[in-house]
Amino acid sequence: MRSEDTEDPVNVPAGLRVVLAEDSVLLREGLVGLLARFGHRTVAAVGDAVALEAAVAEHRPDIVVTDVRMPPDHTDEGLKAAVRLRETRPDLPVLVLSQYVQRSYAAELLDSGDGTAVGYLLKDRVGQVEEFLDAIARVAAGGTVVDPEVVRRLISRRRDPLERLTAREREVLALVAEGHSNAEVSRRLTVSEAAVGKHIGNILMKLDLPPAQESHRRVLAVLAYLRG
Repeated sequence: MRSEDTEDPVNVPAGLRVVLAEDSVLLREGLVGLLARFGHRTVAAVGDAVALEAAVAEHRPDIVVTDVRMPPDHTDEGLKAAVRLRETRPDLPVLVLSQYVQRSYAAELLDSGDGTAVGYLLKDRVGQVEEFLDAIARVAAGGTVVDPEVVRRLISRRRDPLERLTAREREVLALVAEGHSNAEVSRRLTVSEAAVGKHIGNILMKLDLPPAQESHRRVLAVLAYLRG
């Protein structure tokens, strides 16, 4: 999901200041080169969670891109560091990369801050350059992105409260979770934007989400989807 004022497709803005955390030297250097190729500047490229937090404190970047698994234990140190960073700076855009589908990782990241300006992508997505850069742009602009493969693999595990949703409402919510605006959902499902808006309204009502800013309610809907 992303902010409603961001149109599909996203034009990647140049000039983002990036702190990158990845323990694989080859992948880290490759990402630095890729970001530079599209006009972004990696102000720090580090290999562990402690260095990540120090680099963010020093450089105050526009966005953080970090692996989930980092030294010394190679479990979820990168994710934990990202969550801690957003506790002190809730508006810090963070894009987390993961080798595997982990619903708990995505949910924990979306729980940080107010659930906006965050992204969870599988590392395979890095090889699809346009999609990877698009995700960076969405997150840096305050949007929220969940990898489509994460959504697809988890869809068969849904439980209450999602059982209240119709098949079409589940399709709409899955596309919202992937980061698509109402206009893009409308295009993909070949229905009107008004119909998409109605479906989203029904989804929010069925998930018992309280009246709030629309973008925040959409984040809560995605959280419900991931936890279902």
